[in-house]
Amino acid sequence: MTNQQQAAVAAMTEWLAHPQELGKAPAKIEIAGEFDLHDCHYYILKYKKSLLGKWLVGVCGFEDTETLETCGHTFSQMEPYNPADAQEKCQAMVEMIRQYWMDRAKEETERQSSAGPFAGFVLLSTPEWDLEAFKQQLKADWDIDYPPTDGEQAGENEDKTVAVFDVDGMTAAASLMEAPVPDNEAEYWANSNFMDKENALAAARNHKAHVMIAVVDKDHPPRARGELYVKLVSTLLKAPNALGVYTNGTVWLPDYFIRVSEDLKEGHLPLLDLVFVGLVQYEKGICGWTNGLRAFGKDELEIRDSQQSPRDVHELLLNVSGYLIEEDVTLQDGETLGYTAEQKLHITRSEGVNVEGMSLKIGF
Repeated sequence: MTNQQQAAVAAMTEWLAHPQELGKAPAKIEIAGEFDLHDCHYYILKYKKSLLGKWLVGVCGFEDTETLETCGHTFSQMEPYNPADAQEKCQAMVEMIRQYWMDRAKEETERQSSAGPFAGFVLLSTPEWDLEAFKQQLKADWDIDYPPTDGEQAGENEDKTVAVFDVDGMTAAASLMEAPVPDNEAEYWANSNFMDKENALAAARNHKAHVMIAVVDKDHPPRARGELYVKLVSTLLKAPNALGVYTNGTVWLPDYFIRVSEDLKEGHLPLLDLVFVGLVQYEKGICGWTNGLRAFGKDELEIRDSQQSPRDVHELLLNVSGYLIEEDVTLQDGETLGYTAEQKLHITRSEGVNVEGMSLKIGF
């Protein structure tokens, strides 16, 4: 065999040995032909699960006739090998693989284009917002200057209830709404704050107004926008009439959110301010979910009916969320993850149960 043929046999053997495929190396494997398609060079392979088993067909491709690194098109539907139609079957598998990756690329583009905005509602006990105090506090907390309109000193007619300004090329917007968040939405979601549910509910029930806050620019990385959002919210929460913030499917109290935001001053991601992990106990086990990853262009995560402890479920979802954001990783349906080489937690992508839209279910 040529070096490339040997590489094809090795790649097919490794693929078949994966736990989700044969789970072991084939008893026998041979090169049965080759062909070119879409400017790539492919090998037809026939193999047996056992020495007395039937020949099955697989395919393995390379970008040219010399390279020893596959192009990622190694696959088998474990159909019987027949010399008469083996190439036709292999070409069909190649087209299926190509379509799969084109669909994944399209999904990733759609997810990235839908990233953001980072938005929330700072709950107030009175319908008042001291914009001047906010400007001064923003400078003291984060060394962020609130620029007057058009770079000039604002006049006496400046709207004291709306702030729209630029921070390092990102657009921040805040607006005082002299009424509670509509439809008791904040109170409903305050129930999900399992860490301090009673006080979160009290904040939601007692608020009389709110400041809508958002970072809406899409030309900067999601992490940069998310960190700016945390800075703005933490400063807003220092107002004397601030009760909490309704964001990412829960209500956080000022002390908690501000304490987490301090991670930014140490160069760390304030993950707990950006991603909420919810937990609920059902008859079949613990279920957990994230709320906040979609703003980063990622699918939300879910764990269904786990027999692990609530602490372990919470920790796993939070750790995976941090990994996805900090490393800018996108998990795919059918992949696995784990803390060790031996641990393999399977991932499936399907319609969300505790979150809207599609979510990634982690088997844990």
